[in-house]
Amino acid sequence: MNMLDEVKGIIAKQVEVPLDQLTADTRLADIGIESLDVIEIVFALEEKFDISIPFNANESAAEAFETIGAVADAVQKLVDAKAA
Repeated sequence: MNMLDEVKGIIAKQVEVPLDQLTADTRLADIGIESLDVIEIVFALEEKFDISIPFNANESAAEAFETIGAVADAVQKLVDAKAA
């Protein structure tokens, strides 16, 4: 499974949106993700990939992660950096 699929799965489960409705270009705000959802998604990603995602809880979801693809890219960079 690639990173985008992993991230889509976590987000779909968190906000109860069908997985087939999510793409790399899906904006988090468009699927109703709010700041608490972002925090829970960040925790789930950190736990799954054993990484630490720098995140300011005072930022809105749109400022932190614009799209699902942006989330996947950020997580992939952190995973790659940890492996290096």
